[in-house]
Amino acid sequence: MEWDVVDVKVMPDFSLWVRFRDGIEGVIHCSPTFFRGVFAPLHDPLQFASVAIVDGVLTWLDNLDLAPDAMHTEIKQHGYWKLE
Repeated sequence: MEWDVVDVKVMPDFSLWVRFRDGIEGVIHCSPTFFRGVFAPLHDPLQFASVAIVDGVLTWLDNLDLAPDAMHTEIKQHGYWKLE
């Protein structure tokens, strides 16, 4: 799919740079309020940095992931996606 993530790089301040299969690229910014509920463990920098691409999806821990279609839409429109 066009929104499959093909590359990811961990950046400072809980941000990620991503590139999609169709060439769209941008940054995901995670605000402090993002790290609640199931995402709370990702506030640990080592856990956050353990992000991997599994079948085109950014994934952490026990299959915790971000919706690639929503991510693609926001980055295509704005160049970034802010998660709060």
